[in-house]
Amino acid sequence: MPDPDLEPISPVEAVEMYHDAMVDELAESTRKSNKHRLRAFIQFCDEEEIENLNDLTGRDLYKYRIWRREGNGDGREPIKKVTLKGQLATLRSFLKFAGEIDSVKPDLYEQLSLPAMKGGEDVSESTLDPERALDILEYLEKSQPGSRDHIIIALLWETGGRTGAIRGLDLQDLDLDGDHPRFSGPAVHFVHRPETGTPLKNQKSGTRWNRISEKTAAFIEDYIEFHRPDVTDDHGRDPLLTSEYGRVAGNTYRRTLYRVTRPCWRGEECPHDRDLDECEATHLDHASKCPSARSPHDVRSGRVTYYRREDVPRKIVQERLNASEDILDRHYDRRSNREQAEQRSDFLPDV
Repeated sequence: MPDPDLEPISPVEAVEMYHDAMVDELAESTRKSNKHRLRAFIQFCDEEEIENLNDLTGRDLYKYRIWRREGNGDGREPIKKVTLKGQLATLRSFLKFAGEIDSVKPDLYEQLSLPAMKGGEDVSESTLDPERALDILEYLEKSQPGSRDHIIIALLWETGGRTGAIRGLDLQDLDLDGDHPRFSGPAVHFVHRPETGTPLKNQKSGTRWNRISEKTAAFIEDYIEFHRPDVTDDHGRDPLLTSEYGRVAGNTYRRTLYRVTRPCWRGEECPHDRDLDECEATHLDHASKCPSARSPHDVRSGRVTYYRREDVPRKIVQERLNASEDILDRHYDRRSNREQAEQRSDFLPDV
């Protein structure tokens, strides 16, 4: 029997209320990720004929965990532990909210345990090696100077910014002449604007100026003058990076990175011994299937690794990339243990 203190509600309606409530608390990219993750929970409720969320029990949550871990019971491959942890963490957040609106028992979320992660299991080892990043930039400077692809890679690399921060740049956010009183050179201004579709991950605390090189500033000027479609976005703003339809979509950045990080794209030999005439990754829609293809996140981790190799102070890296020291160490620094030991020895007296 459901608790009489609870108010009947369908799983679908409760999830929709959760999404509405999170608008003021989470970045748009996080909300989209949560929405995707909770679709599986709604599917589970349909299969288990749970029409009233009041009826949800701890045993149901255990069954959901197994069902999700094994591929939703539809014959698909089991999902990775780190993926499962993310899925269940989102569900816990939803259940805590559901308890606050009298849809489930207030402490039900505590009955959904998260899988324990061994050291490093929740950290991706993928990165764009700094040397590769610089080679790709050099190639773009010679073959496609001032192109949109060139500016995307240059800004991701130089600023270490997240895709959402780069995407949110408007023409008014540029100081390409270095006239800003706080800087002695060109810079870009990352601004949190959730009301017009370009929030920053860390919201207002993510608003900041980042220096860029004079060379990159000159290439941006060329892009604006010769390559940028002169359009506004849906909110009447003037985006820096545009398509003929307006502000460039977030997925464009990922597709761009997949494309330009393939060695064959620059005319190099395939390091994976593939026949280029038969390799599906040579087609733009399947570029991500190249083992060498990298994502925007990998550019960010490569930049952190570059900073650490150059002994840039941690505080400077934290402020420039708008991330905590723990996050930088766990998710972005890709120096080998030997590299880190060698750099530490530079600051230690001889034994």
